[in-house]
Amino acid sequence: MPNGPGTGAFPAVMTTDATLPGHVIYRPASIAAGPPLGVLVWGNGGCMADGASARLHLLEIASHGYVVIAPGAVMSGPGAPAQRAERRPDAAGQLPPVATTSADVLAGVDWALAENQRAGSALKGRIDPALVAVAGHSCGGLQALQVATDPRIKAVIVHNSGVFADGTNPIRGMTVTKDLLLKLHTPVLYVLGGPSDVAFPNGTDDFKRIAHVPAALVQLPVGHGGTFFTANGGAVAALSVDWLEWQLRADKSAARSFKGANCRLCVVPTWTIERKGID
Repeated sequence: MPNGPGTGAFPAVMTTDATLPGHVIYRPASIAAGPPLGVLVWGNGGCMADGASARLHLLEIASHGYVVIAPGAVMSGPGAPAQRAERRPDAAGQLPPVATTSADVLAGVDWALAENQRAGSALKGRIDPALVAVAGHSCGGLQALQVATDPRIKAVIVHNSGVFADGTNPIRGMTVTKDLLLKLHTPVLYVLGGPSDVAFPNGTDDFKRIAHVPAALVQLPVGHGGTFFTANGGAVAALSVDWLEWQLRADKSAARSFKGANCRLCVVPTWTIERKGID
């Protein structure tokens, strides 16, 4: 599917920058003026080095006034210079080692905030340092949980992921335990694909354990792949934008997707939502 500019007020582009090697950047095409930009750093599905694996989803978010940064290179989509290799488990069920780490994800925050201060940067003075979030898909969702402990992070989204409930971990190079959940300090949204989602038991168990920060668990019965490969990232991108706009910009309209007895997600027949600490 071709890349699009997103549906937000700020048509977005996917690009790279020599000052941040090994990363793909999604941002409004025009950044010279306008309201302050937020920052979202992203953990790729499979902890892969394909920074374009969720490009439709990330372009949509960027079009709402965000600089979105994913580790890796452009390895999929139209004109990708090098197609990524599929990661398959070995005979013992172990996945290949991760190609990116949570440090690579966090590097996006460091870069964005530094560019906001650097003389000559196109982003100088254009970013609001209070509007920083992290999200990720599958293995990248675990990276998001690791990065979420950074005090600069103000909101978290975990897509089709969760810490393995039985203590096992088939992903080499990704070691996390349920204790990580206790380090969350911001509201967190889990988005799962229903019982057919391989991450369903992990994500639902995470949600049950989180009691110290506001949390929401949203389910759409589409399986582990979410809606990342549909136009503009589909329904999951739309609700992700609402979560970010509510948590970072206190947008009351966006909050209605999650708040109240008749919240938008509460009345969609195919969706379910559970909430803690959210009226």
